[in-house]
Amino acid sequence: QVQLKESGGGLVQAGGSLRLSCAASGSTFSINGMGWYRQAPGKQRELVAVIGSGESTNYADSVKGRFTISRDSAKNTVYLQMNSLKPEDTAVYFCNVKWKRTTWATLVYSDWGQGTQVTVSS
Repeated sequence: QVQLKESGGGLVQAGGSLRLSCAASGSTFSINGMGWYRQAPGKQRELVAVIGSGESTNYADSVKGRFTISRDSAKNTVYLQMNSLKPEDTAVYFCNVKWKRTTWATLVYSDWGQGTQVTVSS
């Protein structure tokens, strides 16, 4: 199992910025990809942004041009820079990691962080 430690959430006014961080740790693992998802009250969890092992990225349409996902492979850490925040971005943000026991393994595991609250006031 891979443990994820998230940080960086908080309260910000509309138009402001926040940066989320998520560090993965464990005994032995190879990361396929990392990403951020969010869940607002009464809504399903949705993808925000993901980054693959080849640094390919994918964003939800609602955050394109405002959010940037990046990764420090040496630190097994993924970041989400959130700019021009809107009240509708308010949610609990969850970090996710897709990993394998070795680089040549075929079985991919998935683990989630505990979530960090992001609140954007209008």
